[in-house]
Amino acid sequence: MHRSATGPLPTPARLAAALGGHLPPPGARIGLLGGSFNPAHAGHRQISLEGLKRLGLDEVWWLVSPQNPLKPRAGMAPLESRLARAQTLARHPRIRVTGIEDRLASHYTADTLRALTRRFPRVRFVWLMGADNLVQLTKWKDWREIFHIVAVAVFDRPSYSLRAVAAGAARRFARYRLDEKRARGLAGHTPPAWVFVHSRLNALSATQIRARRRPAEPPGSR
Repeated sequence: MHRSATGPLPTPARLAAALGGHLPPPGARIGLLGGSFNPAHAGHRQISLEGLKRLGLDEVWWLVSPQNPLKPRAGMAPLESRLARAQTLARHPRIRVTGIEDRLASHYTADTLRALTRRFPRVRFVWLMGADNLVQLTKWKDWREIFHIVAVAVFDRPSYSLRAVAAGAARRFARYRLDEKRARGLAGHTPPAWVFVHSRLNALSATQIRARRRPAEPPGSR
């Protein structure tokens, strides 16, 4: 990280540029879906559409990470390429693809959330993640802080449901879990608050997509 995400924030104009030209209004309910998007795929879009529908969100932002610290640099496509593919795949007026983490100089989710809530204190952010990420959330930097900064929505992934709700993060914040029937009001809850959303989601992962592509790629391609 070339500078602290808790230091001076980019100007509103620079943030607006990273967000497609406009800033969110006060009171907006914004879902945040982070990741490498290496590449973006139908599973990302399906979680986003479920978030818009089930959580009553106004928008979902895809936070395309410059470099996920838990993933190797080898095989990571350039940020601009990942952003371009994500833009092509999103195809929805309320899904905004952004490289804002690069502007914030943040490689860690907790730092990104601190920066966004500092810049947009009246926006109601909700962190969106698949159940597979909840299983390994305790490996993330300042993972407990994530639950204290924003509300969290966890979306079911095939074969991960039981492991996710039994994982360390789920146990640690068990008393803050909302009934799924209250999911639509999640953005209005003061953190910590989280919900597990059951739905039929795409099991496809970026790892599987890269594995399928690899035999057909010429030597040296990424």
